[in-house]
Amino acid sequence: MLTLKKELFKMIAEHAIREFPNEACGILTGSHERVKKVYEMINVEKSPQTFFMDAKEQLKVMKEIRNKGEEMLGIYHSHVASEAYPSSHDVELALYPEASYVIISIKDKKNPSVRSFKIVEGKITEEELKIE
Repeated sequence: MLTLKKELFKMIAEHAIREFPNEACGILTGSHERVKKVYEMINVEKSPQTFFMDAKEQLKVMKEIRNKGEEMLGIYHSHVASEAYPSSHDVELALYPEASYVIISIKDKKNPSVRSFKIVEGKITEEELKIE
């Protein structure tokens, strides 16, 4: 189970809406399955169907996470016109089996929906996402 504070969920939703019509993406860090920080990342693909993080920016964030003694808990991205469920492209990009893959759907911008998944060797398993 991944736990996300309401204010962090709000940050992710605002990021997704700000990046519309393209997908937004970012990294979730913390410890013990509790997200403590959201890193908004640049989607270099600038696409409404896919995302890819800037490699230099990602390396910088990973070093910062390591130096703080935290861990990468997950990767988030938005779906602008579809449900919060991994696409085949999302599954291809799921290179961190220990990470949670959080998808926020802004199909209804006034009521974004969010779900979290584990993706291991192409197998998608939904996990509980607690927003408190």
